[in-house]
Amino acid sequence: MEKNELFATVDEDALEQQAVNDVQSEKYLLFVSGPLLFGVTAECVMEIINNHAITMLPLVPDYIRGIINLRGQIIPIVDIRHLLGQPVQENTCIIILKFAGTMVGILVDTVQKMIDVETSTILPAPAKDTQNLVCGMCSLAEGSTMLVFDCNQLLNQP
Repeated sequence: MEKNELFATVDEDALEQQAVNDVQSEKYLLFVSGPLLFGVTAECVMEIINNHAITMLPLVPDYIRGIINLRGQIIPIVDIRHLLGQPVQENTCIIILKFAGTMVGILVDTVQKMIDVETSTILPAPAKDTQNLVCGMCSLAEGSTMLVFDCNQLLNQP
């Protein structure tokens, strides 16, 4: 192999590595609510808890299931199924989210896994879909569609 061929090979490898590094990806936690698969950005996820007692509150909107006391911090719990117009069921899985300086828990059916999603594959959400709780969507490798959960819309519910 000549010296120029060696440099050409090294340059091609460097370009391929640069292309891999240029791909922007973000981690998402996948969860299920009814028939829908959602992904919430990992930077918003504080923790996942199971079987935690929820204290009901009077005079709050129907979608707020109540509050929990998590290590001395009071956190409101939002029932995602109710916001999506799905039949309410007893969910025992709560994802604690922190965004816009606020901690909120969301009741979900199940939590699946954490995945990396290329940001370029996320498409805009269809208009007026799922009451503005979705800000995008993408197809996953296994053939399912992930709806990107919009945390900020939790604070804007009527």
